[in-house]
Amino acid sequence: MRGGRPNKPNPVVRALICLAVLASLGYGANYVRESWQTKNRIQNPSMPPDSMNGEGDGPEGTFFPSSAQVYGKQKIPSKFFMESDSCKRCHEDIYNQWFSSAHHFSSFNNQWYRKSIEYMQDTIGTRPSKWCGGCHDPAVLYAGLMDTPIKQIVHRPEAQAGLGCMMCHSIANVKSTMGQGDFYLEYPKLHELAATQNPVARSLHDFLIRLNPEPHRRVFLKPFMRDQTAEFCSSCHKVHLDVPVNNYRWFRGFNEYDNWQASGVSGQGARSFYYPPKPQQCADCHMPAESSKDAGNINGFVHSHRFPGANTAVPTANEDAAQLKLTEDFLKSGALTVDIFALSPAQAPLKPGATTQSDLSTTFAVGEEAESKVTAETAGEVAPVTAPLNLVHPALRRGDTVRVDVVVRTKKVGHFFPGGTVDAYDTWLELKGTDDKGQTIFWSGMVEDNGHGPVEKGAHFYRSLQIDAHGNPINKRNAWATRAVVYVRLIPPGAADTVHYRMLIPENAGNKITLRARLCYRKFAWYGTQEAFAGLPDPTKPNAVSPDYDDRPTLFTASLSGVSAKQEKIPDLPIVTIAENEVTLPVVAHNTSAAEPKTIVHKEEWQRWNDFGIGLFLQGDLKGAAAAFVKVTEADPNNPDGWVNIGRCAVQEGDMQRARTVLEKALALSPNLARANFFYAKVLRADGNYEGAATRLRMVLVQYPRDRVAINDLGRVLFLQRKYDDSVKILQSVLAIDPEDLQAHYNLMLCYNGLGQEKLAKEHEARYMRFKADESSQAITGPYRQIHPEDNNERQAVHEHMSVPLPALGKLQKPKIVAGRENVATSSAGASR
Repeated sequence: MRGGRPNKPNPVVRALICLAVLASLGYGANYVRESWQTKNRIQNPSMPPDSMNGEGDGPEGTFFPSSAQVYGKQKIPSKFFMESDSCKRCHEDIYNQWFSSAHHFSSFNNQWYRKSIEYMQDTIGTRPSKWCGGCHDPAVLYAGLMDTPIKQIVHRPEAQAGLGCMMCHSIANVKSTMGQGDFYLEYPKLHELAATQNPVARSLHDFLIRLNPEPHRRVFLKPFMRDQTAEFCSSCHKVHLDVPVNNYRWFRGFNEYDNWQASGVSGQGARSFYYPPKPQQCADCHMPAESSKDAGNINGFVHSHRFPGANTAVPTANEDAAQLKLTEDFLKSGALTVDIFALSPAQAPLKPGATTQSDLSTTFAVGEEAESKVTAETAGEVAPVTAPLNLVHPALRRGDTVRVDVVVRTKKVGHFFPGGTVDAYDTWLELKGTDDKGQTIFWSGMVEDNGHGPVEKGAHFYRSLQIDAHGNPINKRNAWATRAVVYVRLIPPGAADTVHYRMLIPENAGNKITLRARLCYRKFAWYGTQEAFAGLPDPTKPNAVSPDYDDRPTLFTASLSGVSAKQEKIPDLPIVTIAENEVTLPVVAHNTSAAEPKTIVHKEEWQRWNDFGIGLFLQGDLKGAAAAFVKVTEADPNNPDGWVNIGRCAVQEGDMQRARTVLEKALALSPNLARANFFYAKVLRADGNYEGAATRLRMVLVQYPRDRVAINDLGRVLFLQRKYDDSVKILQSVLAIDPEDLQAHYNLMLCYNGLGQEKLAKEHEARYMRFKADESSQAITGPYRQIHPEDNNERQAVHEHMSVPLPALGKLQKPKIVAGRENVATSSAGASR
């Protein structure tokens, strides 16, 4: 101290202190922001529950058997989910898009959904219907109203609210990718200010948000909604059923997430046939950018909240022309292609054989590993084909019977086609042949009632055909009564299906025949729409129903008064042509010499041959597939895909020497190609060269660390080497991707047994038994298939389709009804099953 005055700190020290304070503040602010960005990331549990009682709040929970939970186990006022118009003040474009969307009409303002829940509650009670309500009915379920039969409150505003803005945007945490509402909701008090009717308070709220939108964004737009979009969507677009819902056992329902995750579209699948230019998530297709001046726009664009998809039914019932056109344009935007590709002499008619498809334990298919689930058809020689038809133009001889092969390919589909609840739609391939005289000489996939009725039963369908315990088809959206699956036919993303038709060329055919193939889609099956609007169980048989079956005929006599549609009538749903192809072939006399099979192989045609082979491969025709893939190598010897796919066939057939030869050719062209190394690892494993197989699989996983099948294979190889600890670490990473992975639980059970850790082995055994198929249920399908020969034909991995009886065209009568069995009604006032 000088002269009584204190010493002042050195200016340099003061500057350093200020800088330190500023740095601390900056670091703290950045830490808060960064921690928010990483908070509540979607991560799967290390072990799934061993029963549905361990999901959500469990049997004592208000919302169970939905997995949804609310922080504090509180109920949420209905009005919270019904005030989407409060968002309109700042997000008008988004609000208007949402207003027409299927999300808005997810609840009892959708007649198809409404009828399914009314039927479900009438049959098995209100509580199981909460399994649906967790995603479909927020204003009803979370307010505690779903204990009341919906018929009593169906016209209340809560039941008509649908899936509003606050449902998705109040999800604070997604607990896993196991689906069916596996999330936590949060009721933000901030919303009460936003939705207030007080104009002063509302204006103050809006001013503060515009001044600093960050708190608003943190409440309603969590980082996982943008950074983990697919995982976020999985919370409602993946489901399973279990005892509290179906009074039976664990059963996979629909599943958009896992087959996307396993595919090349996600960029996570190592074994895909094709890959898009860059990986894609759900929002890339279903929330495309739209020009907007909305307050939430980024560079003049917002993600569309019309959620374009495949629901043509709701906009038809609502008479919403704009949404219907958007949906139809989306369906016809090149997501799939159809190719009338090959012709061959008809062989002996195919006879139904035994199929061993383990995916018959599910109402949906599973990822691209499904290629190993079909029994190989190895008998017989490969029929010589003539292809591509549009280049070769082979002549058809009058009186001959030929086989026509049509290829359907998924191009811009990130999940199996079709997606969603695939038991409920009409999706089929139509092939029609007409000659230059105007005669129809072949027709498979015809729609009765001049294109407004049911699809003829012999068509090639893409669907899941399920039956209840008494063999009645699941055709009333009653998946909870499913006890067996007759067949599941879907096309994986980036794959193909080859469809076979057996066609007779009539003696009186003209000089040219034009074949036209159409991939057709109707959002709900004809029967399903009739049932949803006018269906009524036969009241004279009240005891012919239980949680396991419903033997009652359905009468189409219910009143249309008050149905959830613009008009009180049954809508005529449009049939959309998703893709089509046409080829015209010359016709010659029967005494003309038979043309020799001819193929044209150009480099630019390699994908067509590849698609043809993929379709044959996925149905188990390995010899035919290999022959097609040979053409790929001829078209472009420097393309490794042809060699890899021949290797796939050889591995599947067990011909490891052939597999080794062709896979080594592929690896010579592309040493790091993941799919080539994956299949080469199978060859090395068959040799007993476990170390070499493990090395190859690790090369795959460097590029595709989330390929569940490759990880499972590596875990299995390590188990065979008795490296149990290493195997456990690898297999646990599978469960981090999919906690319900059956193969991982099985191998973990074996590993822990090897380690002598009985408790852990028993835990994985319990999960394995929970998720494993009830293969004995297939016995139920026997009687059904005997009286439904068309469905039995469709069940076979390799099968042919015939024409409808042509003399009756234009005069077809609707089929007679066998009560309790058929799906087609004689009239809107008739009895049906």
